[in-house]
Amino acid sequence: MPESFLPKPFAHTYGIAPEYAKSAVYFSCEFAIDQSFKIYSGGLGFLAGSHMRSAADLKQNLCGVGILWSFGYYNQARGENRELAIQFRRKDFGFLKDTGIRFTVPIHGHPVWVKAMFLPGDTFDTVPMFFLTTDIEENDELSRALTHRLYDNDHLRRIAQYIVLGAGGARLMEELGVDPEVWHLNEAHGLSAAFRIYEKHRSLEEVKKRFVFTTHTPEEAGNEKHGFRLLRDFSFFGEVPEEEVRAIAGVEGDVFNHSLAALRLSRKANGVSKLHGEVSRQMWEKYSDICEITHVTNAQNKKYWADKPLEKARAAGDLTALRERKLELKRELFEVVADQTGKLFKPEVLTLVWARRFAGYKRPDLIARDLELFQALVRNTERPIQIIWAGKPYPFDYGAIETFNCLIRLTREMPKATVLVGYELALSRLLKNGSDIWLNNPVVTREASGTSGMTAAMNGSINLSTFDGWVREFARDGENSFIVPLVAPDLSPEDRDRQVLLAIHAALNERVLPLYYDNPDGWARLMLQSMTDVAPAFDSDRMADEYYRTIYS
Repeated sequence: MPESFLPKPFAHTYGIAPEYAKSAVYFSCEFAIDQSFKIYSGGLGFLAGSHMRSAADLKQNLCGVGILWSFGYYNQARGENRELAIQFRRKDFGFLKDTGIRFTVPIHGHPVWVKAMFLPGDTFDTVPMFFLTTDIEENDELSRALTHRLYDNDHLRRIAQYIVLGAGGARLMEELGVDPEVWHLNEAHGLSAAFRIYEKHRSLEEVKKRFVFTTHTPEEAGNEKHGFRLLRDFSFFGEVPEEEVRAIAGVEGDVFNHSLAALRLSRKANGVSKLHGEVSRQMWEKYSDICEITHVTNAQNKKYWADKPLEKARAAGDLTALRERKLELKRELFEVVADQTGKLFKPEVLTLVWARRFAGYKRPDLIARDLELFQALVRNTERPIQIIWAGKPYPFDYGAIETFNCLIRLTREMPKATVLVGYELALSRLLKNGSDIWLNNPVVTREASGTSGMTAAMNGSINLSTFDGWVREFARDGENSFIVPLVAPDLSPEDRDRQVLLAIHAALNERVLPLYYDNPDGWARLMLQSMTDVAPAFDSDRMADEYYRTIYS
């Protein structure tokens, strides 16, 4: 039986499965592991958390490395007028263990102390995980603040954070006395680890032998860039001479593209859906010396997310039990709606939810942009509908925050539409369990994968979606979901959005609401088909296995 590659105090709590014996370390800026462990912002963290759970379920020889964010992302609350209020509150996590490991990494030429905390795998049913912090007494206040806030709005502090994650994670491996065979970068935030490895071996082949890279960004402009000299001055490249950094990363001029460098320093990369793999290959094909780009479609951990009574009804094909359990789950969600907003939603009424990160390309307010159509929808008494929005804007994205607040103002006097705050793992679960329709309307090709609709489908919520990301691999319109037709690519953004808005309203009024109210058995069969189709194809057990077979191998 293969053994854990980690030393005894931190070793895996299970015997390693022979097919997953290769040692691997997974770097991510955020992990959504448990409601109590608030070190994540959204989809990237939800994905990473599911990966760590499935890797443990499959008994893989993998560990996770992240950052212990003292203030997390932010606490989402309400102000005096019920608008979004952003609160930064220090977090305490009594379940983490002090490894006793402390070391320094150079940041802007100065040694910064890093402490490693440990999350045993049996705490939340994950692989062993390590979380790095600079918020310790050995550091001055500036250095302590480096690991205070996830995705800090100060780009200089973010550079320092990436050094802590990457170079710090590499230093942690040295302190543990291990050199994993695979170093998996979930986005390019941990890229500085590659320069630490190069610094040790002075060999590009030694770096590429170890590193693989998952990109989630479907537009070149969205990939983070910094000035090369700025990164050099920040010690991002460690002790590697400038000319060698330029040579191995293919850097010309003063622009350093983190994702492009990751593609040049890895032996294999992947997009996170079939479509995203195609988009990524087209996006980067003009650049030389990049690695092969394939795809591994994102997924979510069904064991964690699926409601057990609902899943039991699905497995038995019991439509009556499906309907009855769904009503119970809706009642649980509506207790939160009442508590937050004072609005009393009814379980028998079709309930639509839009919940994920608030960002422009995701078009959170699209369904409500035509006020006349929207009011006609929510005032429909013959076939009523209830609508809930939730999700976290980036705390310094004032456009997204204004969209969030506009929806609060719009729905304030509407008894059947509302906006919830406190969007974290627990509320996400309630929304997926308690929704009938999961609305997803990003601009097509802008959503690399998306995963919220997967866990919604696992819990009997039907996807109403534009044809993007993972949905292209799942959806059969009218059989397991409702799909918004593709629009002409040459339309202006305004005309494009208008066509999608009209298509969503048409789908709701002509297909969704009639099926729900006029054919309850047909709706239950649609739920059953959706739940059956979403797993195992979009269960993260498949994803974690596929990474070992196609990316790590």
